[in-house]
Amino acid sequence: MDQVRLGATGLRVSRICLGMMSFGTGGAREWHLGPEAAEPIVRRAVDAGVTFFDTADAYSKGTGEELTGQLLRKFFGRREDYVLATKVYYPTGPGPNDRGLSRKHILDGIDASLRRLGTEYVDLYQIHRWDDETPIEETMEALADVVRAGKARYLGASSMFAWQFAKAQRVAAIPFVSMQNHYNLVYREEEREMIPLCVDQGVGVIPYSPLARGLLARTGSTTRSGSDPVAGDLYGANDLEVVEEVHALAADRGVPPAQVALSWLMGARGVTAPIVGATKTQHVDDAVAAVGLMLSADERARLEARYRPHPVMD
Repeated sequence: MDQVRLGATGLRVSRICLGMMSFGTGGAREWHLGPEAAEPIVRRAVDAGVTFFDTADAYSKGTGEELTGQLLRKFFGRREDYVLATKVYYPTGPGPNDRGLSRKHILDGIDASLRRLGTEYVDLYQIHRWDDETPIEETMEALADVVRAGKARYLGASSMFAWQFAKAQRVAAIPFVSMQNHYNLVYREEEREMIPLCVDQGVGVIPYSPLARGLLARTGSTTRSGSDPVAGDLYGANDLEVVEEVHALAADRGVPPAQVALSWLMGARGVTAPIVGATKTQHVDDAVAAVGLMLSADERARLEARYRPHPVMD
């Protein structure tokens, strides 16, 4: 597995980041996996050379972090051998200060995350969303203190408008080094402002939902009627034209559609490592195979030609 720099930093991460949102015992989703089901998936990723793992304090009511910590300690001999990312913002309790990006919640949140993860530090501490109720100056200073205290090595952001990201960077004593944003073949709005900003500033892009909630990976027939039952309300009928092109190119190449979609994303401007969610070992295998699948300029243009712009999502 290739190890690449995260943006302009000296930190090296695997070309794929394994998203840990699917794992934990406190979630209400039917696809949440407990320890026995999660272990072979994470082991498959580690055996393939994946060293970059992303979780969040809110995943499965904190049990996602607990399981992530347990599995990574089991599969790696040294803490230095993997890169661990987590996030803060969403509610983690019933109290009014158990959410958001206030100084109180950030400082409480990092300590709670470290306890659940069973580690003394995280490599990348990210804000999960923008907080309209907290001054960004307060947030960035609290995050800087987390780094100064040795509890995080780097800071990252997720899902915001480009003007918000630029404002945060302007006031930051310790700036963000990564942007975790919604980006895939059927949602490319980030190409307008956010990705050019990240490229200009040396910020690594680590997209989530690289397969559009499974829409781009399906092996069955597509439908043109309304929103997709897998992807929910995020994607619509126009997106299925892109899905059809992915299927056609995958058939030409003799590979699964997921590999084509992931290969396109890994070759996109500014992208360091897609965050790949997995509920089966085959999902990991497809992601690993995509690293070695090179698309030509003509093939990339073919996939992009049928894209239709989306309304901007919050």
